[in-house]
Amino acid sequence: MKKYKTIDLFSGIGGIRKGFELTGFFENIISAEIDKYACETYKHLFNENPFNDVSSEEFKIKLESLEYDILLAGFPCQSFSIAGKREGFKDLTRGTLFFDIADIISRTKPKAFLLENVEGILTHQKGKTFEIILETLVNELGYEVVGVEKTLFGKLQYNKDAFLRSAKDFGIPQRRLRTYIIGFRKDLLQDNNFILEPLPKNRTDLKIYKNLNDLLEFQNDIKYYVASGYLKTLERHKLKHSLKGNGFGFEVVNAPNIKNPIANTILATGGSGKERNLVYDPQDKINGKIVKNKKTPINNKGIRHMTPREWGKLQGFINYAFIDKNGKDLFSFPKTISETQQYKQFGNSVCIPVIEELAKYINNILENTIGRVNNGKEREKI
Repeated sequence: MKKYKTIDLFSGIGGIRKGFELTGFFENIISAEIDKYACETYKHLFNENPFNDVSSEEFKIKLESLEYDILLAGFPCQSFSIAGKREGFKDLTRGTLFFDIADIISRTKPKAFLLENVEGILTHQKGKTFEIILETLVNELGYEVVGVEKTLFGKLQYNKDAFLRSAKDFGIPQRRLRTYIIGFRKDLLQDNNFILEPLPKNRTDLKIYKNLNDLLEFQNDIKYYVASGYLKTLERHKLKHSLKGNGFGFEVVNAPNIKNPIANTILATGGSGKERNLVYDPQDKINGKIVKNKKTPINNKGIRHMTPREWGKLQGFINYAFIDKNGKDLFSFPKTISETQQYKQFGNSVCIPVIEELAKYINNILENTIGRVNNGKEREKI
């Protein structure tokens, strides 16, 4: 079976690419990532060196010379300048990375794209950022975007919930809402009178984990346990904020009174991201011990940080995406990648099982447009 070809922009450590590859319908032909540590991990996992600068004319010319089908990008959320007369996306702030994606789409005209971003992009600049993105993709580039309708007067209508999907609905115990923008070239759909269905809302297969406790690795290394003094500080801060009616990020997500525990969103920002997802994992033998770099003894409540491995499971990298045919997990980091970087790279990445379902959705659309009419010959030709 001939596979659809993808390009992987702002690739991080390759989560979007891997989700597509797991379906068996896609193969990646080029990638781009600027973070040097993420590039090290990407090379380690895929044996490829990503290009570094998506914005460079050299890279864009390179893409124009390639034959590919789907553009993938987990792009950063940035402010757009909308001052002055606007002739088109190329006149907006140069260096704004979404418009590099738009430029690439304009020049290479892929059959489809998947763009991933944080939940907050929907309300960024009071919704103006997202509005500009959709107007660019639909009105200027000529794509049908899933969840977007056009009125008789040309105004775009959409419900923001149509773009949001959470990892917890795709077999992973993590409250991780992300925005997914999926579009298809209009000519492919119009030629086939095809109406786009909404994005899938859940996983078609069984859950990967029953709940967070099913994912955790208990009796962990003592270094992950929170010092007693620091735990008291967190508890004081939480009490103070709760009295003011404010939330505070400190939470033991699998406390004994929680029936079906689920993790909060893991973040790329080390410390604050870890405090949102403390776990209960008591070990009597370690209570009161002093650990290097901790000013007070280990707490006696069994509270620790989640490990990088557990974060990897929450994103589907470990014990899921890189398993061989014998069921052995092959995921690893290069030896040069510190634990701090491991947390950051997982926090910056995507939840692979969500991407996998979206990739199946895209394949189904393409097969029911290109494939239905041409019996796959279009792919052989393009």
